[in-house]
Amino acid sequence: MSKGSYVQLKARLLDDASVAALAETFKVLGDSTRVRILDALAHAEVPVCDLAQLLGLTQSAVSHQLRLLRGMRLVKSRRAGKHIYYVADDHHIVGLFEQGLEHVQERTLGAAADLRVPRSSHGAGENRRGPTRDAGHPGPPQRPSPARSGRARWT
Repeated sequence: MSKGSYVQLKARLLDDASVAALAETFKVLGDSTRVRILDALAHAEVPVCDLAQLLGLTQSAVSHQLRLLRGMRLVKSRRAGKHIYYVADDHHIVGLFEQGLEHVQERTLGAAADLRVPRSSHGAGENRRGPTRDAGHPGPPQRPSPARSGRARWT
C-alpha cells in the first residue's frame, strides 16, 4: 500500500466513538431473544403482554430485553392506558435487521447450493467439482471449500 493510499484510508476510518457505539449495537443484536423481539417489532407495534405470549416468554423477561433495546435506541415505546406498545425505532433499524437476515440467508443458501448437484447440467459421472469415481454413482457429498465454508475471510 502506498503512503498516499494509506493516508486516504486512514482519513476514512471510523472515529473511536463511532466504533464503540457500532460494536455495542452489534453486541446487543448478538442475543437470539432480542433478535426474535426485533423480528416481531419490525413488522408491527406490539404490547408487551402480546409479545411475551407470541415468543413464549414471561412479561418480565420480555420487559428486561426491551429495556436494553430501548436503551440502545433500537426500539421505541408508547403508553396507551395500562399497556406499553413497542415497535422498531426507525427504518434504519429495520433495514439493518433485513440486511443482516439477507446476508445470513444468502450464506445458508450458498452453502446448500454447494452441496447440491444439478443433474441436468452435467454429464453422467460428473458433477460441478469434476468427474466422480463411478459414472453410475456420484459418490459421497463433497465438503465445501474453505473459501465457501460460511466463515468470514478478511483479505
